[in-house]
Amino acid sequence: MSATFVDTHCHFDFPPFSGNEAHSLQRAAAAGIEKIIVPATGAARFNGVLKLADAWPPLYAALGMHPVFIDTHREDDDLAVLADLLHQRLPKLVAIGEIGLDLFIPQPQFERQLALLDAQLRLARDYDLPVILHSRRAHDKLAQRLRRICLGRGGVIHGFAGSLVQARAFIALGYKIGVGGTITWPRASKTRQTIAQLPLSSLLLETDAPDMPLQGYQGQLNRPERLADVWRVLCELRSESPQLIAETIRANTRALFAI
Repeated sequence: MSATFVDTHCHFDFPPFSGNEAHSLQRAAAAGIEKIIVPATGAARFNGVLKLADAWPPLYAALGMHPVFIDTHREDDDLAVLADLLHQRLPKLVAIGEIGLDLFIPQPQFERQLALLDAQLRLARDYDLPVILHSRRAHDKLAQRLRRICLGRGGVIHGFAGSLVQARAFIALGYKIGVGGTITWPRASKTRQTIAQLPLSSLLLETDAPDMPLQGYQGQLNRPERLADVWRVLCELRSESPQLIAETIRANTRALFAI
């Protein structure tokens, strides 16, 4: 069957897409990718992401400060810029992200990460927006923060590769689970088993392109059209019909991001 999708996480402001937007969007559309959410990684990229969303109808923007780039963020100044843009209620700004916690990087400056995350969660709460959350080796700590700062709209745990218990904890807090190229790798058995057991109503699809390559595309930059391959593998892992999986995930996406 043919199906249509929303890529809920694609860094379309980076190569190979930047400067090649029309061709990249044509390729995505041919694979059934109708819309793409582009999360920023820092304040220096806010305007570029917003301009992309304004210029190309399939693109939507999310603005946030990524924990991996904690060295580059100027907390007070960058948060003021973010708050000003949120105050403008821009129609294609649909989320705050990519934000979160990362304990994998060298010198994570974790206290700074926590303070920046908390500030952005409060902005999401104040402006009634969902969040796109990065979490690497930090699922339990992230869940603790989400319990402390409750968001009306919730959000998505992007690129989830944790345990079933951790996934259920996020779902209980009102968050969706982002499913990407990790499930295409047979060696990722824990993630595949977890995604197979979660409620379909909790899942979203994403690529994280140009990152998070799929099996069969080793050494290549990831692309949004490969979301269709992620969906096909998801259908192999789940008991529901492909049509129901596609329709439910589209409804999940529409409900979370209002697109």
